[in-house]
Amino acid sequence: MQNKSVLSMGNAVLALRLIIGWTYFSAFWRRLILENKLDPEAAGYIGEKFNHFLPNALFIKPLIQYLVENPEVLLYKMWIFTLVEGFVGLFLMIGFKTRLMSIVVFFLAMGILLGSGWIGTTCLDEWQIGVLGLAGGFTLFQAGSGQFSLDYFINKNNFIRQEEKWNKTSQSKFTPYFVAFSFFLLFATLYTNQVFHGGVYGTLHNKSVKPKLEITNLKQHQNKVSFDVMRVEGADVYGSFLIKIDFINHQNKTIETLDMNKLSKLPKHQISNYYVAKVTPHKHSLVLPLGAKANLNFELEEQIHKVILTDISGLQWEQTITN
Repeated sequence: MQNKSVLSMGNAVLALRLIIGWTYFSAFWRRLILENKLDPEAAGYIGEKFNHFLPNALFIKPLIQYLVENPEVLLYKMWIFTLVEGFVGLFLMIGFKTRLMSIVVFFLAMGILLGSGWIGTTCLDEWQIGVLGLAGGFTLFQAGSGQFSLDYFINKNNFIRQEEKWNKTSQSKFTPYFVAFSFFLLFATLYTNQVFHGGVYGTLHNKSVKPKLEITNLKQHQNKVSFDVMRVEGADVYGSFLIKIDFINHQNKTIETLDMNKLSKLPKHQISNYYVAKVTPHKHSLVLPLGAKANLNFELEEQIHKVILTDISGLQWEQTITN
């Protein structure tokens, strides 16, 4: 009877363990088995997806910026991250060192939440993945793996003794800490929901709905005009399509316009990208993936006052010259 009671919690969360395990193992499976998403030259390179997190990441933005500014380091970290996800997911599904794996799941989920919790065109996609990963990892840490696990089959008697010891200790000493940590996770859930989406009070917002560009460092030196442009909002699955750049003088007259045809043929030497996700000319426009930042430079004879960028959706952004 005692044996059944010490295994019951682990058995009760079997479905949770299997599904969380698959969600992490599937990341490895998709990136290395079904497709090669760890090739920097291939479409869908995971490093570019990681770059999408940059504009509105919470607390870990400096780390993300360092990685996307250093492609070699980023590639190395993406390999490690993918392999860790693969091993953790597999070990969870087979029930090997479940509590240890649940701790890793917790920190993986925390990274997802802080980095990409603001992304999601429907149902706050990444935020939900992050907070449910935190709760799921914490639940598995408390419950263990039960009898449907590799640990149980390797050494049944030792496994049961360890679970009995864990249950006794957790009930007598850890319960207040588990309860407190549960409320901490609730606070983290409400806090990130509010910061990323305004989901607790005030006005709801979703930064993945429409594109937003930031123009900075607009300068003109003699006949050289340059500025930085970064896409900080919008859907992560496709870029912002820039179809027009207008240069305006102090009399508010347009002195030069680059239309979609010119932008689609913009020479590479006029574009200096900062990160892994790159601003590039395409067939009908200049494309800016989410998180991409580049310096654009042009030659103009007349003095300008401001620049206006127009997206294919009709949205416009402008910036006044700083010198």
